[in-house]
Amino acid sequence: MKRIWVSFLLLFAVGVEGQTYPSKPIRIVVPYTPGGPADLLVRGMGQKLTETWGQQIIVENKPGANEIIAAQDVAKSPADGYNYLLASDAVFSLNQYLYSRLAYDPAKDFTPVSRVVTANLMLVARTDFPASSVRELVDYARKNPGKINYGSVGAGGVNHLAMAWFNTLNGLDMQHVPYKGLVQGLQDIMTSRLDVMFAVIGGAAPHLKAGRMKALAVSGKSRNALIAEVPTFTAAGFPDFDASFYFGLAAPAGTPRDMIARFAAESARIVNAAEFREKYLSNLGFEPVGDTPEQFAAFLRQDRALAEKKVRASGAKLD
Repeated sequence: MKRIWVSFLLLFAVGVEGQTYPSKPIRIVVPYTPGGPADLLVRGMGQKLTETWGQQIIVENKPGANEIIAAQDVAKSPADGYNYLLASDAVFSLNQYLYSRLAYDPAKDFTPVSRVVTANLMLVARTDFPASSVRELVDYARKNPGKINYGSVGAGGVNHLAMAWFNTLNGLDMQHVPYKGLVQGLQDIMTSRLDVMFAVIGGAAPHLKAGRMKALAVSGKSRNALIAEVPTFTAAGFPDFDASFYFGLAAPAGTPRDMIARFAAESARIVNAAEFREKYLSNLGFEPVGDTPEQFAAFLRQDRALAEKKVRASGAKLD
């Protein structure tokens, strides 16, 4: 009888906490340096959450090791509804195939909360490159195997995997040139030392508008308002290819479902609001999603299967 009574009290306590949640500051860890696109996104969300809930949202930047440092931190944090991770597909899908040993298990150590936004990439080329469309690029590459070089921000990075996957789907042979960062790669595009590169829209759009490079296509379901003249890969005749990636929220495994559901619902409301989209998403090339926890979990099962194929195509290993 005593055991039953204790169990009832514990369930009652969880129920009360769920009704008053959040009752203290919430911590969101991001695996990036301050001022970057994802950091700006989560700080904008944090401001709106604070306005709604009256609780402080503490953003902690823990960059490094392909997002592993931040992932480990949150995986080992209390599953009390006050610790979250906002990270990319590197944490949730890619790292398990890029590393032979990983210090966290993406499927077992986290509870999916929401896929917050998708981020699109633009395929850019030097202004004097012989191809000005994706179809022309494919035709030229097939006639000149091994003679086209493409840049990335490092082996296993999102733009490396995107180009390697594109080459695999189309039977192309291009040479990979890794850079320390996007700025260096774009600089070589603008000085014609590099042929092509996938780049985040926000980073490449100003150079495109200034005429220092040209764009062949952009990933995503629709054209981006920043670069409305650039066609999608589907419009360019390549509907089976998508270079988009995403940023998602997760919590330590075992976090109460009612807290997860509330955080996901509020996050979805924020990113889909017109004012927030205009201020935080459009200029960064982001598109709002706002999945439920169940939708995000289902998406991850499919994404992990595709991630394995992309990593295998790239040949990348980070250890």
